[in-house]
Amino acid sequence: MTKYDQMDEMLKKNNGVIRTADILAAGVSKTYFAEYISHKKLERIAHGIYISRDVWHDSMFFLQLRYEQSIFSHDTALYLHDLTDREPIQLTITVKTGYNTSHFRKLNVKAYTIQKDLHQLGMITLKTPYGNPVRAYNAERTICDIVRSRKKIEIQTLQNALSSFVVRKDKDLHLLM
Repeated sequence: MTKYDQMDEMLKKNNGVIRTADILAAGVSKTYFAEYISHKKLERIAHGIYISRDVWHDSMFFLQLRYEQSIFSHDTALYLHDLTDREPIQLTITVKTGYNTSHFRKLNVKAYTIQKDLHQLGMITLKTPYGNPVRAYNAERTICDIVRSRKKIEIQTLQNALSSFVVRKDKDLHLLM
């Protein structure tokens, strides 16, 4: 298998997304990868992240590729869990305390911070509307987060989320407590 075939396979396996770090880990040189990018006319969406032209722009997936510490929470997690009837206007993530969140404002992303030991509590993998896997908090953690942040969230969003959560068959009330 040639290096081009290897990179084609990686691009196909990752739904049209390829990262420089993955290429280097596979033993392909940066020079060869740069040639591949030019030949395939890949689009650079962030430092070290490239997509093929036929890929749908999935902002949730691309955000997590760029910022691996981020976990979708609050309004965005409600949307991913189908606990709200509207798509979030602004993506919402949670990162560890001490993480520099200033660049998220430029991207129109609302960032919450939390203690390092609580950051991954309740983290699961969900699919975006485009079918890409992303990290988000489970429904129970999301409900706790929006109740805790109720002064920053629209009352209608809170009421709809609680109503939707109560009628779910897969809810875990012990976990919620």
